Amino acid sequence: MNTHLKGLIITALGVLFVVPDSLFVRLIDGDAASIAFWRGITAGSVILTGVLLFQGFRGIREVAKTGKHGLLYTFLIAITAPGFVFAVSLTSVANVVFILASMPVFAAIFSRIFLGESISKRMVLTMAGVFAGLGVIAWGSGETHGAHWHGDLIALGVSASFAGAMTTARQLRAVSMIPAIPLAFLGASLAIWPAAQPMTVWHANWPLILAHGAFISVSTCLLTLGPRYLASAEVALLILLESVLAPLLVWAVIGEDPGPWAILGGVVVIGALFASNLWALAHNRRLRNRPQPRTGPPV
Repeated sequence: MNTHLKGLIITALGVLFVVPDSLFVRLIDGDAASIAFWRGITAGSVILTGVLLFQGFRGIREVAKTGKHGLLYTFLIAITAPGFVFAVSLTSVANVVFILASMPVFAAIFSRIFLGESISKRMVLTMAGVFAGLGVIAWGSGETHGAHWHGDLIALGVSASFAGAMTTARQLRAVSMIPAIPLAFLGASLAIWPAAQPMTVWHANWPLILAHGAFISVSTCLLTLGPRYLASAEVALLILLESVLAPLLVWAVIGEDPGPWAILGGVVVIGALFASNLWALAHNRRLRNRPQPRTGPPV
């Protein structure tokens, strides 16, 4: 099996394992703080165990040496862990996953501000499409049962935090930030512990809680490994599957209708991102296939 096919399979499996995330949040009977607590504890513990088995404490020490940038990365990931659960608890799943799909747009903005990178015309057009779609979703939150702008706003914050973490990680390319992920998950759980009722929720839902943590752990590991073998545009296209499949899964299992506004806004957001990444992928292939000028001596 070549490395490209390996990357496609691993990344696709990672996306499929993350699809039920929002469904677990809906199925577990408990308050958002308790669900977020157990999500972070279970997934964080499994990932930390894997890190210690394969890297020992070396990986954690390397992350600690990154200083303020590593601390910022860990903090931003820690925000996203409970933030996702609270967003799903306050608005529709469709709204959350469609809003989270806007992460590449925030990443481009942060890269321009903090890394000095230019924003291409393609990304400007993508931003226009994504923000138009988000506007449609926000407009429809007051019209759709189960959707609310409070949850939409939290989802937007989660998307921006993810993008900020990815932008920070680009400044730390020499260091694997994987060990920071379980630390962020566990730290976030400890922070919200006073507001949670973990044991009450555990006794009534422990099979779902353990399954939820297992799915998040597997998806995190696969989505960390798979993209190493793929172009960023290919990864982005595969990750868009989660935005499409998650609302459909929740709709099929518990009958949560996303509503016409979320569907319309989601189509605009996903369509803009899909077209943008498809164009980037085709452009990169054209560049790779372009004949290179001869640099050797004449014959």
